[in-house]
Parts: sequence; C-alpha cells; structure tokens
Amino acid sequence: MQFKSVQAFLDHVQKELDANRLILPTLPDIALKVRDAVAKGEATAQQLADMIVTDAALSTRLIQVSNSPLYRGVNEIKSIQMAVTRLGLKTISSLISSLVMQQMFSPTSTVLEHYFRQSWEQSINVSAISRALATCTRHLNPDEAMLAGLIHQIGKLPILMLVEDIPEFRDSPSRLEKLLEKAHPAVGKIIMDTWTFPDELKAVPYQYVNFGYDSGEKADYVDLVQVAFLQSIAGTDHPATRVDWSTVPAFAKLGLSSDAEILEIEGLSEEIEIAQSMFS
Repeated sequence: MQFKSVQAFLDHVQKELDANRLILPTLPDIALKVRDAVAKGEATAQQLADMIVTDAALSTRLIQVSNSPLYRGVNEIKSIQMAVTRLGLKTISSLISSLVMQQMFSPTSTVLEHYFRQSWEQSINVSAISRALATCTRHLNPDEAMLAGLIHQIGKLPILMLVEDIPEFRDSPSRLEKLLEKAHPAVGKIIMDTWTFPDELKAVPYQYVNFGYDSGEKADYVDLVQVAFLQSIAGTDHPATRVDWSTVPAFAKLGLSSDAEILEIEGLSEEIEIAQSMFS
C-alpha cells in the first residue's frame, strides 16, 4: 500500500472508519458520565462521588491528586466525597478526564511503543505549561487548560494504530514522523467531532498548529496550548521551531512578549513541575 500524499492517507483513515475497521479513542464510561452530569447540572456532590467510587483505581488516583500541592488544603482529603466537596464539580470533572487520558496512550505493540510514550510525554509537558499559563488568565480555567494540553495530539493515536499494518511507515521512522506531524491535526478533528466536549476544547487538536489562529480579543484554550507547545519544543529539531513567534497572535492575547520564557515568569516554573508530577 502506497500513499502519495497526506490527503491520500486521510482518505484511507476515513475509509477504515466507515468500514468499522478503525476504532477512535473514547473516554472511559466513568469520565463520560461525570462530564455529562456536570455539564447538565443534574448531579449533586454526593451523586458525583457515588459515580466515581465505582472505579477503585480512579478513586485512588483522584484522592492522591487532591492532596497534591496543586490542590491541597489545610486538611487531608481522605474520601471522594471530601474531594468533590473541596474542589467542586467542574474541577473534579476536568481532573477525571485528565487522569484517564493516559490509558489512551498505551501502545498496541512494542514496535511503536516509543511513539506512544513520546506523544504522551509531549502532551504532559504542554498540559503543565498550559495549566500554569491559565493561572495568569482569569477567564480561563486551569483544569480545563490542563485537559486541553493532554488532548492536543490525540490525533496521533489512530495513525499509530493504522501504521502497524503499513510497512512503508512502520519500517521508516522518518516517514512515520512526517506523517504524524502532518496528519494528526486532521485526525484530531475527526476524534473531537465524536466527543461531547465544549467547542473551545474541541478546537484544540486541529487548530493549535494554525499559528495564524485568532478567535477574537480574548485568549482561548487554543491560544494557551499553542504558546505552551511552542515553548515545549524550543531548542529541539521540531519543524515548528522555525515559526516566528512575533507573528503568532496567541502571545499578545496572553499578555506575553514573543520572546517570553515561560519558565522565567515568577511562580510558573514550580506550577509546571507540580502539574507534570501528577502524571509520573
């Protein structure tokens, strides 16, 4: 099987989807139920806690994170009920979606394990920077910003699943890396069209590499992730390092100069490290 262009590969993706031979990533049921209940305003704190405790592993992780430096209060959180009451329904909803994301980046074979791990590590870095930036942007929610960072490269997952059976990519790291970079935003859009996320999050996976993106006067989650992404690849050989930051509207919308070093902004470096540690 030969693909003469990225569009030819994307056409193949759509064909596989239509034939039910490719399954798109989906959030686990517990995350979907919690997000849906919070979005509809139908759940009390007790009802939400009752949903969450049905997943023992997730409950344990949520209590651990609730007691981390990012969220820790005076008293230790010892139960899901305490966590929901202390942090609030919206924060809990975003946290659960973030905590289950790692399950999606599990490799389907040892051949491509490196790419899954690399994508997940990049997502964690962008997520942590996005969250830190959101703490300085009053109208954006830090926990939703963290989730936005974690989903920004979600489009790479179906590509990796497909190329296991396509030798021209599987056996050629350079071709696979080029395909991943060029095709994942479009595949990310396909995934987001199936997820019940708010529109401001849905736009992230396919717009964050549109460096001329400008949604209006106020910064949104695409802007956050875009700046976080550019900061995360600085000093690497990623093709996007050639982007002239002074031409990217997101910096000005976030009140940053185009030569800003996020790690040098007071307090943000520690915030980033703590957020990263949540997924270690």
